[in-house]
Amino acid sequence: MTSRNTQNMDTRVKDKVSAMRAAAAPPADDAGATGSRSRLLGLIAPVGLVVLLACLPLLNLSIPGVLPGATYTPGTLHLLALAMVMAGAALSYNLLFGVAGLLSFGHALYFGLGAYGLGIVMEELELGLVPATLVVIMAGIVLSTILGAVSLRVTGIPFAMVTLAFAQAGFVLVRKNPGGLTGGEEGLRLPTDYVPDWLVGVADTRNLYWVALGALVLAFVIATWVQRSRAGHVAEAVRENELRVQVLGMRPFLVKLAIFVAASVIAAGMGMVHLLLNSGAVPHTMSAEFTISLLLMVVLGGVGSRWGAVAGAFVYVILSQRLAVLAQSSAIDDLPAVLAIPLSEPMFILGTIFILVVLFLPGGLAALGLRARALFSRRARSQLADGERTPGDLVQEDDQRS
Repeated sequence: MTSRNTQNMDTRVKDKVSAMRAAAAPPADDAGATGSRSRLLGLIAPVGLVVLLACLPLLNLSIPGVLPGATYTPGTLHLLALAMVMAGAALSYNLLFGVAGLLSFGHALYFGLGAYGLGIVMEELELGLVPATLVVIMAGIVLSTILGAVSLRVTGIPFAMVTLAFAQAGFVLVRKNPGGLTGGEEGLRLPTDYVPDWLVGVADTRNLYWVALGALVLAFVIATWVQRSRAGHVAEAVRENELRVQVLGMRPFLVKLAIFVAASVIAAGMGMVHLLLNSGAVPHTMSAEFTISLLLMVVLGGVGSRWGAVAGAFVYVILSQRLAVLAQSSAIDDLPAVLAIPLSEPMFILGTIFILVVLFLPGGLAALGLRARALFSRRARSQLADGERTPGDLVQEDDQRS
């Protein structure tokens, strides 16, 4: 009798909760209209942003303190193109860390593979830009499959250490300059004889800017497709509970390997654009410090958010450049030593900003948009106020719907 009464009480409680949820939910027509508006906005906003970025080299816009000059000048275009390249690399790292939950300290290996590989293939095999690019992409797929299959035998910190070991091996290799292929400490020079003339020289920075923009759009599309694919959904489930995924009869290892390979190929592609943009490659692109920079961009923008990774990369690159200029200014020299010493180190300021974002802005820069949306959306405001979702959770859910 007691058990039956308990069951009846549970049933009444569930019915009451269901009725309350139904009463609080918006009407079906309103929900459909809201969803349609959201999807339309999610399509118009990215296209409009890409069009605006594509037109920047044709405009005379200046943002004092942010950009080094007008948007049509080579210096500003180079800075923005570099930010786009790093944004594409951050998108690839977000696939690993934000989607699959794989903390890698060796992702720079594949970025460096793209940069060094493209230059070496063009120089040694005497191939043009397009066929050399295809060769490097195939090499990236093969190498990432082999190294990923080895690295993914372990998880967590051991996985991070294994990827770091592989990257350090590549870093040492390019510094040793085997066979005179990599240029050693001086780096690898871009073999301009095999590159179209419209991609060589300061006068063609505008064209390189458009190439970087196209590469970023392609990287974003691929990252979106991978994250929304079945493999992406399974990878997110593995990140939350790998044992449960195994119980359901799926194979987490293959899914994680697929994400690993996709992220590595995107990184290699952005590395090739980096070689063209800087007319060469340096060992730093394979260092652990470079991977840490990608991690900082992803965390700064919002882990799990594609738009957050892009925003984090832009903020990181522009801050790095402008803070370096600030550190050398006379205004810093005139300050007391207790202020001048830390402010003359750009990495110290970047580290401080990173700590503040982690402590006071959960969800990164992407969460700012959600907090702004909460000013106009009752549902988003109630979720944030009631603690039903953390800002990081809302960032990932919003990014998946967009």
